[in-house]
Amino acid sequence: MLRTPGAWNFLLPGFAARQPFAMLTIGIVLLVEHTTGSYGSAGAVAAVTGVSMALFAPQSGKLADRFGQRAVLLPGVVVHTASVAGLTALALGGAPLWALFAAAVPTGASVPQIGPMVRARWAAKLDGSPLMSTAAAFESVTDEFTFVVGPVLATALSTGVHPAAGLIAEGALTLVGGLLFAAQYHTQPPVLRSGAGTKGYGNGSAAGHNRASALSVPGVRVLAVAFLGIGSVFGGMQVSVTAFSEEIGNPGVNGVLYGTFAAGNMLAGIACGAIAWKNGPLRRVVVGYVGLTLTASLLWTAHSVVLLGALGLLVGLCIAPALIGGYTLVEALVPASARTEAFTWLTGAVALGQALAVTAAGQLADARGASAGFLVPLVGTALALVTLVSLRSRLVPPAEGRIAARGVQEARGAGGKNHRPQVPVD
Repeated sequence: MLRTPGAWNFLLPGFAARQPFAMLTIGIVLLVEHTTGSYGSAGAVAAVTGVSMALFAPQSGKLADRFGQRAVLLPGVVVHTASVAGLTALALGGAPLWALFAAAVPTGASVPQIGPMVRARWAAKLDGSPLMSTAAAFESVTDEFTFVVGPVLATALSTGVHPAAGLIAEGALTLVGGLLFAAQYHTQPPVLRSGAGTKGYGNGSAAGHNRASALSVPGVRVLAVAFLGIGSVFGGMQVSVTAFSEEIGNPGVNGVLYGTFAAGNMLAGIACGAIAWKNGPLRRVVVGYVGLTLTASLLWTAHSVVLLGALGLLVGLCIAPALIGGYTLVEALVPASARTEAFTWLTGAVALGQALAVTAAGQLADARGASAGFLVPLVGTALALVTLVSLRSRLVPPAEGRIAARGVQEARGAGGKNHRPQVPVD
């Protein structure tokens, strides 16, 4: 996969540009807690940022599909950097909470969607290739690595240099990394301005109009619900593991426990990318989600560090197949003209689920202890699994959609060959 021509041109700047994303939430929490003395206020400001990103990210993706990624990235990184600077100044100046909320909205809304944009570039490079599943696994591992390194870097800066240093670094890195990634415009997916070649995708919901929202494809809606459930695991684990560590009088074990969870996700992602799967991504999504729901349902029973660490590792191992399978399905469900938007809907769903879970798990943990907070991933994944299983037929693209996709390939200059490697869906 890494030998794909031009891949390294967008992978390296893409990695640099997505690193700040994992620093944003913890940077806000550490700064606002320092200036207000309240974790509740800090969490609320961070949650507003997450919800804002989840709501606006798909619109950014839609604009990127319509006008090109570079056209969206250039103003986006500038707005985000300015918004972060404004939020930092307000927090340090002792501004009221409502002003921090107001500044958090554009901060979250302008977060550059580097991950979805990289995935869209892979989809354009590997259109119809079995390597698309490997690329999805690679991106999952990269995301998880980012969320291991980013919070550590932001925490070190905020505690060792200045409370605002983590957030300031996030804004600066976003500006530099985003501009470097935008400079690789020759690797971005082509902008398809005609409606040709979209018919038949998504069970016909987006047929005939390449500017229809990716959310009009039923399969994308089903996957968005599934990714909401995955977000509930991330958010619920973050808060509940922290509360558990404080309950046992060993807050330092928090990093070890969450790192074990992240390590499980990374290991499963590597395995998913290394294995040549004979079954399709839909089956892997369903099987992975069943495992995720079962393991998440046991988290609240853990009353020791060893048991919670083992369960966290299992939960992480189950997340990767569900995430990777979902991202792989998008390539078959959505026309090329709407893929960036589709990927941002899924990424935004994870962010929204995480923001809601952080709030719910925090309230439960405050009222009834860490064990109650672990009920949030249980409920979130169970509801999403019911939706996924009952509507899984929406995730199977019709045969005519694949034929139409082949026509798009030929129209792009495939030399008139009626050949397109097919990825098994189920």
